[in-house]
Amino acid sequence: MKRLVLVGGGHAHLSVLQALAQEKLTDVEVVLVTPSAHQNYSGMLPGWMAGHYSLAQCRIDLQALARAAGVTMVIDRIAGMDADRRCVGLPDGRHIEYDLLSLDVGSEIDVSWLEMAGDKLLPVKPLDAFFDAWPKVLAAANAQSGYRLVVVGGGAAGVELALAAHHALQLNASNAQVDLVASDSGLLPGHAPGVQRRMTLALARAGVQLHAQKAVGIEQGVMLSDATVLQADCVIAATGARAPSWLQPSRLLLDEHGYIAVNGQHQSLSHANVFAAGDICARQDLTMARSGVHAVHAGPVLAANLLATLKRLPLATYKPRKRSLYLLACGDQYAIASWGGFSAEGAWVWRWKDRIDRGFIARHSNSGRRRDTLVSKEAT
Repeated sequence: MKRLVLVGGGHAHLSVLQALAQEKLTDVEVVLVTPSAHQNYSGMLPGWMAGHYSLAQCRIDLQALARAAGVTMVIDRIAGMDADRRCVGLPDGRHIEYDLLSLDVGSEIDVSWLEMAGDKLLPVKPLDAFFDAWPKVLAAANAQSGYRLVVVGGGAAGVELALAAHHALQLNASNAQVDLVASDSGLLPGHAPGVQRRMTLALARAGVQLHAQKAVGIEQGVMLSDATVLQADCVIAATGARAPSWLQPSRLLLDEHGYIAVNGQHQSLSHANVFAAGDICARQDLTMARSGVHAVHAGPVLAANLLATLKRLPLATYKPRKRSLYLLACGDQYAIASWGGFSAEGAWVWRWKDRIDRGFIARHSNSGRRRDTLVSKEAT
């Protein structure tokens, strides 16, 4: 019997679990290794921070999906892997061997410039740790006067987190202050000027102070490139991504930034029995932005290719769309749409985003429940 090992419960692997539930493989053992029994959906993180969703509304039960797919679940993190020996390692020293491997664990936040902020530093990834920490930040802000939070990162994640944090802090601690450090590359690099103007105005309306400078972490908070010190009680890092360090000795071919080099089928260029999707990999045939949008859309192709490999069938190619739609939450129930050169904003954009996000959760939650019901009926 062959063994397929799935590492990570990311967006792409949700599609894989759904495909496995439909396929009902009898000659393949499938193991899912993930640090949590749930996937906290990143698209709803700003809404949850702002108080628009409960935790239960923005998480997916991976155990239900695994059970429906007949997948054995190992709740643990990956400490390393050896692609030549075909095994992944767990922190306690155990190894899990595989015939076919799929990696969907995402990237890490690069906090190398902010580490001197010490205990005040709160990276947005890993998401599970951030979801655990945010209620404590709110409690601390509510317990003291003049709480100051600094968000570092001018991309989509940074602006959404800054506006969500401001909205939540105003509800819990009216005199709290939020600053956004967007670096000297400006706000929302890669988005159209119209989107950047809309977001700049949204930040100004909310009272979030924008600093277009680089920042380094210091004991008091952060220091900007002009030597201005931003005193902070908490520093949220939504800065650039970096590849997991355990990939370096993995024997996989990596790109110049340490990500797994993959082809259009999301297959490792050095090891044909290893596939990867999401932020942990880098396509070598084209340039593709690191976005959860691509992880979601690549999921069905990854699922098809894993099944095709097991059956020795031709592989499919993931062809990303020329433009990706971004719906950027603005703290309150208001959002900005960005699609190429097009932009729009309003409460209707928030309702659009809310409908998409709730639909994503429902789609994956219901698939697990439907399969569980079928299995229960068959058993009786």
